[in-house]
Amino acid sequence: MATANGAHLFNHCGSSSRFIHFTSRNTTSKLFLTKTSHFRTPKRSFHVNNILTDKIHHPITEQGGESDLSCFSPDAASITSSIKYHAEFTPVFSPERFELPNAFFATAQSVRDSLLINWNATYDVYEKLNMKQAYYLSMEFLQGRALLNAIGNLELTGAFAEALKNLGHNLENVASQEPDAALGNGGLGRLASCFLDSLATLNYPAWGYGLRYKYGLFQQRITKDGQEEVAEDWLEIGSPWEVVRNDVSYPIKLYGKVSTGSDGKRYWIGGEDIKAVAYDVPIPGYKTRTTISLRLWSTQVPSADFNLSAFNAGEHTKACEAQANAEKICYILYPGDESEEGKILRLKQQYTLCSASLQDIISRFERRSGDRIKWEEFPEKVAVQMNDTHPTLCIPELMRILIDLKGLNWNEAWNITQRTVAYTNHTVLPEALEKWSYELMQKLLPRHVEIIEAIDEELVHEIVSKYGSLDLNKLEDKLTTMRILENFDLPSSVAEFFINPEISVDDDTETLEVHDKVEASDKVVTNDEDDTGKKTSMKTEASAEKDIDKKTPVSPEPAVIPLKKVRMANLCVVGGHAVNGVAEIHSEIVKEEVFNGFYELWPEKFQNKTNGVTPRRWIRFCNPPLSAIITKWTGTEEWVLKTEKLAELQKFADNEDLQNEWREAKRSNRIKVVSFLKEKTGYSVVPDAMFDIQVKRIHEYKRQLLNILGIVYRYKKMKEMKAAERKTNFVPRVCIFGGKAFATYVQAKRIVKFITDVGATINHDPEIGDLLKVVFVPDYNVSVAELLIPASDLSEHISTAGMEASGTSNMKFAMNGCIQIGTLDGANVEIREEVGEENFFLFGAQAHEIAGLRKERADGKFVPDERFEEVKEFVRSGAFGSYNYDDLIGSLEGNEGFGRADYFLVGKDFPSYIECQEKVDEAYRDQKRWTKMSILNTAGSYKFSSDRTIHEYAKDIWNIEAVEIA
Repeated sequence: MATANGAHLFNHCGSSSRFIHFTSRNTTSKLFLTKTSHFRTPKRSFHVNNILTDKIHHPITEQGGESDLSCFSPDAASITSSIKYHAEFTPVFSPERFELPNAFFATAQSVRDSLLINWNATYDVYEKLNMKQAYYLSMEFLQGRALLNAIGNLELTGAFAEALKNLGHNLENVASQEPDAALGNGGLGRLASCFLDSLATLNYPAWGYGLRYKYGLFQQRITKDGQEEVAEDWLEIGSPWEVVRNDVSYPIKLYGKVSTGSDGKRYWIGGEDIKAVAYDVPIPGYKTRTTISLRLWSTQVPSADFNLSAFNAGEHTKACEAQANAEKICYILYPGDESEEGKILRLKQQYTLCSASLQDIISRFERRSGDRIKWEEFPEKVAVQMNDTHPTLCIPELMRILIDLKGLNWNEAWNITQRTVAYTNHTVLPEALEKWSYELMQKLLPRHVEIIEAIDEELVHEIVSKYGSLDLNKLEDKLTTMRILENFDLPSSVAEFFINPEISVDDDTETLEVHDKVEASDKVVTNDEDDTGKKTSMKTEASAEKDIDKKTPVSPEPAVIPLKKVRMANLCVVGGHAVNGVAEIHSEIVKEEVFNGFYELWPEKFQNKTNGVTPRRWIRFCNPPLSAIITKWTGTEEWVLKTEKLAELQKFADNEDLQNEWREAKRSNRIKVVSFLKEKTGYSVVPDAMFDIQVKRIHEYKRQLLNILGIVYRYKKMKEMKAAERKTNFVPRVCIFGGKAFATYVQAKRIVKFITDVGATINHDPEIGDLLKVVFVPDYNVSVAELLIPASDLSEHISTAGMEASGTSNMKFAMNGCIQIGTLDGANVEIREEVGEENFFLFGAQAHEIAGLRKERADGKFVPDERFEEVKEFVRSGAFGSYNYDDLIGSLEGNEGFGRADYFLVGKDFPSYIECQEKVDEAYRDQKRWTKMSILNTAGSYKFSSDRTIHEYAKDIWNIEAVEIA
């Protein structure tokens, strides 16, 4: 009852009577409860009045009038009553005791009541005004805990803290009961969540779409053997934030076949049918009523698909097969894809996200359009943003719906699709630019493969039209790198250029009309036919090259048949109207290297949108001591919404009073981390050491290995010194690592094991004591980040230059006054420019040098630094236990071969890194200088608010306008 329409609870004159006012569109219900003041008493009586009204109260009117709910301003007393009400009437625990878990759920449900009123008002406004809306599709949303963020955005932190105190609890302890939502893993998901916060705060009409993963990525445990993975349990007792929309579900078809009907149209028939059901999570804006939705899809099948006969016959597994196949789609984020089944499951996940979301978006467009549906207006009402390549299937799925279900022709559907969809690229790593097996995709999504083939053929003709056939080598290169379909024959009209060079094409050559062929005929010149009736090529790249050289067809060599693939990133670029990188250096690499051919073809598509993070979660709420100092010295709290005001701290950076307050705030945050580390790891550290932190996904390119080898070098040098000499040469450090290695990423898991072994040795060495500690924090997540980042003194962003698209943790650390050591990679470049070169510790090779350095290595010309060789030998000596690290250290040796030759240039950058760390020690000894650097990092971080990023997306890509909910 309360969750459907919202509940407001008031205490009347401090009495024990309570009055709850529920509203819906046509009903107002008043519920009076009278009970004794003792919280646990079973005695209660109530009387219900239902008052029917003809008038519908809308949150806004054209005259600007407010609803009857807008006057509600909760105080501690009414919140106390609300929490007590939910503990009794919407319980998820037994009523005997009001302990912390019960207190959390009751408090969250009370907060959700306030959110629901704003949420419903936001829904109503969007429906009434029918403005253009943006939809952000992402496989990840790394939300973190919601309670403190929600009450902070509602400006009710103090009131809820007092209410819980009245009930015998502390707000911080209650909030700690909330598990992090297991919907993401790293920066991709955290960025998506920051964007939702900014969209709501800035009043932009937008929704997020994702999947409701039951078990998340995994929960990380650290044992003597390294990382161990177990399933997340965040939904084990339910989430108080989500609202299941049982009236919002869509069919998802998989497998089957495509046939031509008597009307000449293509029909996708048969196969496996499942259902995607919507679960909505409210996303409140800061100091605004706007509350947008994160809609998560959960997969199931109807009860009728349960095979009752099989079950009663004892075939229990068979009876549940359909349900199990459907439900497992939303079990795990990024299921292992080493097996064929794993690959199929991943593709099912991606298609489910795309299909359910687009069906929902189209349904909303049709509903809002009423009787006058004009499909050409679809891009004027809808903007779809694909967060990386995972939602790429939006492109063929939107085409399928428009052509097959809505009756549009190819040209109409393609025009609408290209004007609607946009793509954010997040990586330059080849393995992250997804390629799917053509055979697998054709098996799972046969109709989509037909559409992709048609798009590819149009692209081929556009490439030929652009580059002509005068320079066949250049044309071949462009076709090889730019096609969506990899290892496929060219269309016959293009293939004959390479057989007969006398045929030429200029820019005015008319390309083939392929859009009609997508409905009923074949599109690619072929010599073999599969079971769907679609023909596929078996010609190899090698034979194609021989065709070019000899100008005559050459039979393929059956022994070498390259796997046919679908390049998802290329499809994103072709099918969308905008492509953006996420940092200035990354966007340049995207244009000049990753998608250079496309940039030459469509330069207007390419943009930069440097990432950003929300200052609400990442300063205001996670770092109250620093927030209070910023507000005091800037004279306003406006910096939370207008981060440019952080720059005003620059003029006070040398002020002794500010510096003392700043250091005290840092120390108070470190004290919290000291307790946390003791609880989670058993290690004791001191709060007056430098906290040196690297927390991010474990990956070779992020180079946690460089960091820990630098620590090993530091430790070895300490061991070679006498005690007094150690204290003179080294400042005390607590080196903290956190992050998850993907379950099947063996080398990353070796790195985790190595870090924990080094920590176990150093932390128990009495000669070193508190001068150096190494701690790996298990199960790193948003809540852990909110604790560690405010306490940090130095943060490590040391990826191989040119390989990190942007990064967002670097922005969070800078906002919290943490000085960074890093390479010129990703957003480090822009952070260094903003905070000042003298306030950033720079080392390492630069992006433009990397290719040459790898070639130098391959040519056998690289000479490793003696200190690097010394460290490797020390590791091999068994100093850190009996584990065999030959495979890990071996990856840094040799000049060629898979898993060898130090691809990420750890050895090359090692000397520069340890020398830079010496400069860090030197700067830290001068605390006045260090504190000034810290202040200037916060002052210079103003540019990296996600509010700024979202304004740019809204203006340059989505073309949406903000609307405030009155």
